[in-house]
Amino acid sequence: MDNNATTLSDLAPGEVGVVRELAGGRGFMSRLATLGFTPGAKLTMVQNFGRGPLIVNIRDTRIALGRGEAAKVYVTKE
Repeated sequence: MDNNATTLSDLAPGEVGVVRELAGGRGFMSRLATLGFTPGAKLTMVQNFGRGPLIVNIRDTRIALGRGEAAKVYVTKE
């Protein structure tokens, strides 16, 4: 794991990150990979109120993720 990696849920709206790693079971990792969350994919945080779901723009698609899911996606800030 990269030392300056953080979780997706820590990004503020407007911040850009690059997916580094997914942590979780096979089903979770498979579902996120299908949605475009693969290592090296660039994303932009659209909405993150600090509670409830957050919205991410990845591969020209807006995706809503729950807090628990976002905590398992590790990114580095651009």
